[in-house]
Amino acid sequence: MASLSLMTCAGFSGYAVLLTVAPLWAVEGGAGTAGSGLVNGVLLLFTVLTQLFVPRALHRFGWGPVLTVGLVLLGAPGVLLSLSDDLGVILALSAVRGVGFGVLTVTGSAAVAALVGEERRGEAIGAYGLAVAVPNLVLLPAGPWIAESIGYWVAFALSALPLVGIPAALRLASTLHLGAPDLHPRVAGSTDPVDPPGPHDSEAAAFRQLLRPMLMLLAVTLAGGAVITFTPQVVDRPAVAAGGLLLMGLAAALSRWRVGVLADRHGAQPFLVPLILLTGVGMALVSWSVATSGSVRAGSFLAAMLLIGLCYGALQNLTLVISFAAVPRRHHNRASAVWNIGFDAGTALGSVAVGVVAELTSFATAFLIAGAIALSTLPLGLQRYAVSATRRSGPAP
Repeated sequence: MASLSLMTCAGFSGYAVLLTVAPLWAVEGGAGTAGSGLVNGVLLLFTVLTQLFVPRALHRFGWGPVLTVGLVLLGAPGVLLSLSDDLGVILALSAVRGVGFGVLTVTGSAAVAALVGEERRGEAIGAYGLAVAVPNLVLLPAGPWIAESIGYWVAFALSALPLVGIPAALRLASTLHLGAPDLHPRVAGSTDPVDPPGPHDSEAAAFRQLLRPMLMLLAVTLAGGAVITFTPQVVDRPAVAAGGLLLMGLAAALSRWRVGVLADRHGAQPFLVPLILLTGVGMALVSWSVATSGSVRAGSFLAAMLLIGLCYGALQNLTLVISFAAVPRRHHNRASAVWNIGFDAGTALGSVAVGVVAELTSFATAFLIAGAIALSTLPLGLQRYAVSATRRSGPAP
């Protein structure tokens, strides 16, 4: 877990610093709102496409080569952004970074399931989530300030931090069994049994079990991705924008970390509906805060960002707990891939679709629509989720 956390922190540092800076760099080059939103959309499109193939790549090449290539593809292209602010160049480099990010996301959450027994999996997912969230907490709000106050080249240099995580990735690979991750052989310290195949244990059946948590995650990350991408553009005071992103990152980090312990004790189910409702409330409050033609309503905006961050982090943890609980152990790599597809597809839609809607109407309207999409998943939160008969995590929901 220490090696996984170091690798994750380094990898997500490179990702987080450019999440808001790359769209701003496109604006510097003359791109409009839709064009700047397309930057993260392309990044996450290639992330999602890559995630579909990561389980197969792990099976064929093993953890070490896959992790190393992923970190190189994520860390190296950001430095090249300093060469041009042309939208085409930015989109091409974002595509390459998306491939590396797709590798990092699937392997990271899959490694948690392989390293830790199911009785403490929620807590382990929380610890992994903290390693994901800390770079977002520090570098995501700091990125625009660094770029505009010190220089874009500093942000581009920081985006190479995934390369620093390669030694930790190789140590992690030496702990995990190589060769056939889909079979999930036991790792030292894991108490999970290797469950035998069942009569309904097909990939199609696994995907059906994983679809509901994926859609809930997609909706909340759509809302969160929209706010993250466009806060520097829609909030006219840099200090308020940075403060809002910092509050959102802090709330997301703490909730994603600690809600796992509650899920281990009580199950994930009791928390889903309240968090979905609060996501809708937070997005409505953001919409109201930026609806005035003059200055943003700072107090309500900061409160909304805190609320959205709470839901954004907690639902990430809970939907991953549900995903691992819903399928047998042999499908955990696929569960990780499907969960990450939901996360990144939602973030991409929040960047691209909300940017287009905002250009056609207003940011206030676009944020309201994003909140309504989150609320539309309430029926999914009300359903009791299925747990594989061969493995249960904590008390029955």
